[in-house]
Formats: sequence, structure tokens, C-alpha cells
Amino acid sequence: MRIYYLRALFVGTAIGFALLTGCTTLTTTISKKYDVVAYKPRNADAVRVKVSLQNRMVYVMEGNRPLLVTPTTIGKTGATTPTGSYRVTDKIRRKRSATYGFWAKGNYVVPGTSDHSPGSGFHYVGYPMAYWVEFKPAYGFHQGAVWPIPHSHGCLRLHPNAAPKFFALVHVGTPVNIEQTQPEDQTVGKDAPRPRDYADPDPPATYMVSDAVFAPPQGPLLQEQ
Repeated sequence: MRIYYLRALFVGTAIGFALLTGCTTLTTTISKKYDVVAYKPRNADAVRVKVSLQNRMVYVMEGNRPLLVTPTTIGKTGATTPTGSYRVTDKIRRKRSATYGFWAKGNYVVPGTSDHSPGSGFHYVGYPMAYWVEFKPAYGFHQGAVWPIPHSHGCLRLHPNAAPKFFALVHVGTPVNIEQTQPEDQTVGKDAPRPRDYADPDPPATYMVSDAVFAPPQGPLLQEQ
């Protein structure tokens, strides 16, 4: 699948090998530093998604009414995000990667890919891609660090505070239009705040292989307007 490597796949053994204990109460810094408001649609069937690759923004619209405006990470050179008109084909809240992730054995976890087991007794746990919204085979929106430069393998990453709201707004069949630019770049997307915590340390591998990574957010996701 065209998804991104976790930065921890290439850092030292402090993260590469970690004890599988004490991971369920971790609060990651990335979840604290950025928030965005999302509004309930008046007509769910009128919701559509527009993506600007140049501005690296996602606009969830109901007619001319913006419901959610949030930055995204787009595909890097050689693994670009496809342009064109699509529709949402699948939604999976607790999705894990079939390609990139971790190998666990007893009390240890080592990052790696699904096709290279580090040895006997290890089992593979895919990298979490929470709030997966697919629009084309192997391409979708999902939760992740939002970099200010092209950094994914083609998918569109959304900040942990935005991904659950995006997931709540769209449904199978929602139109998705991805272009180099969108008219909203000059209006609601012009000065939209962007998360700056993409360079924070990665969460421990123990957290990434646990169910805690899929813990639902607290409070209502969508506001009245």
C-alpha cells in the first residue's frame, strides 16, 4: 500500500526495541497542540471533499459552506497523491497497515515491514492508520503527522484532532475532488492554522502496537452552526 514509513522505523533502539508495558495511558504531544472546529451538515448527502495539493489543505464543504478546513500531508515525489474526481469507497476506524509496522515478540517490539520477519516467534502488527477513508484502491485519508512538505506515499494524512471529525462528516459515496488548487485556497484556506508538531518525538513503539492508539476522542466531534 502507498502509505508512509513511521519515522521510528529509522531511529535508535530506544524506540526500535521497547518493553510492552505501561502503554495504555500515554497521551501523545501531537494530540494537544492543534485543534480545529467541524460543523454538522444540514444535508449529509450534500457534503463533498475538496483537496488542494498546492495549499496542502482539505476542505469538507456543504455547498459553499465550509464544514471542516484542515491541513494535510500529500504524497512525495515518486509517490504522488492522485488528482481527479473520486468517491469514498470505504471507511475503517481501526485500520492498520498491511505493509509497514512492527514485529513483536514477548516483551519486545521492532519496527519493520510485513515481508521481513526479524526471526522466529515474532508476529507482525501494522502501523495504525486510524480513521481510514478510502477514495481509490490503496489511497485514502487517515490519521497521522501533518508535515508542511510532501511526505507520504500518496495518502492524505490528517492530524489526530481532525481525522475523527473528517471521518464523521463523510460517508461511502461522498464525492472527493483532488486538484493542484481549489477556489477555497484564496478564502477559507488562505490563513488556516497549521499544526507544527510534526517534528516532535515519535510515540513509543509499545503505544503504536497497542489498542490505545485507537482510543476514541472525548466529547462531540461536530458542532452546530
